[in-house]
Amino acid sequence: METYKNNQSTVEFDPMCDKENPQKISFEDVSAAAFRIQSGIVKTPCVKSHMSSFYGMDIYLKNDFLQHTGSFKERGARNALLLLSKEAKQHGVISASLGNHSQGLSYHANLLHIPTTVVMPNVAPIMKIQKCRSYGAKVIIHGHDMKEAKHHAMSLAKEKGLTYINGYDHPHIMAGQGTVGLEILEQVPDVDAVLVPVGGGGLLAGVGTAIKHLKPHVLIYGVETEKCPSMRMAMKHDEPVSVEIRSTLADGLAVPTVGYNAYRTVKPIVDKLITVNEDWIARAILRLVEQEKYVVEGGGAVGVATIMAGLVPELANKKVVCILSGGNIDTTILGRCLERGLAAESRLVKFKVTVSDRPGGIAELCKLIASIGVSIKDIMQERAWVFGDIFSVRVKVVCETRGPEHLDELRTLIASTYKEWDFARECELDNYPRRISTDSLDNVSH
Repeated sequence: METYKNNQSTVEFDPMCDKENPQKISFEDVSAAAFRIQSGIVKTPCVKSHMSSFYGMDIYLKNDFLQHTGSFKERGARNALLLLSKEAKQHGVISASLGNHSQGLSYHANLLHIPTTVVMPNVAPIMKIQKCRSYGAKVIIHGHDMKEAKHHAMSLAKEKGLTYINGYDHPHIMAGQGTVGLEILEQVPDVDAVLVPVGGGGLLAGVGTAIKHLKPHVLIYGVETEKCPSMRMAMKHDEPVSVEIRSTLADGLAVPTVGYNAYRTVKPIVDKLITVNEDWIARAILRLVEQEKYVVEGGGAVGVATIMAGLVPELANKKVVCILSGGNIDTTILGRCLERGLAAESRLVKFKVTVSDRPGGIAELCKLIASIGVSIKDIMQERAWVFGDIFSVRVKVVCETRGPEHLDELRTLIASTYKEWDFARECELDNYPRRISTDSLDNVSH
């Protein structure tokens, strides 16, 4: 490896991901990868969703979270490892990842007896860190985000003579990810559109290359979280640019700069880029648990979130495949997502109301709430901070409803019974900003 100057800062240079000479993968690369990795990869099902009739389109879910390590990343990792030289296999490989690429690389490197080191930022989910270690990899926790982890990994690669494998921009990685697209066309031959999660751009590049070659009319939509719209910004500036990473439920998509190879491959084949709001991602995670019985991480749920948010009305009555790219979500994060999803759907509600502090005052409130079938989850009293009547108490209530209409009934009941009350913000469909961004490439390229 060597270094070069970029914006007056010295960065490590990866010959397989060269800014000055980006590599565009071909359909032949993807088809060769499919043959190469088939014995070590799960051919995951692509099943029609129970949500299809509700959203007015035939929704199919490509369940790549059913890979052994819980994500599509295994495909590219195995392909890249099999293409290493004998010498490189002996010396070992290294990579930086928030978790899914690290797990895929660790698992398949272990099967192929290739020494592996993975560098993960301290924001990586604990479960993913533990999994990498269980697959026999040496795990190094370094940096606050992917940028810092990647720099450290590439420094170690140069120092120890290891082969650095970029998790989203290495051509062999992208070709391996593209095998998802080949399976989709085999499983849903008359598909009209595919919604692809976008982090570094490798999955979008591979899937788009495979599908557009065989069926150019199929629409390829890339979906990002609004907290890290790196591909959208790359399209806007006509080159990969760094964006600020903010905490997101879709941690697997939090890549600050899309790959140069990925961008070069994606630009001519993607039909639309969409950014989706975090509340819709939480709702999608909840809906997949309830309707499909799937546990999917935020990055894997963005396609479903896009449909739920009403961001693709042009796909009504079409056959649409959402790639559920990963299922590696921390249990604690899953709990938060489910609660946030319930709140966003007005099924988990918080309000404050001032009631009489005489005996039976709070009991009457509870009886009133129960009378319409609302379930109280938590209740807390405040006396010291109540202004006005000394014989009143402020009560904070967290309760569970059946949805927006049930919430309206509760609000009307409380408003007609008490003088002072306040409901927390509800994320209802009528007042929620549904259209976060549906930029076509015509809009973001100029």
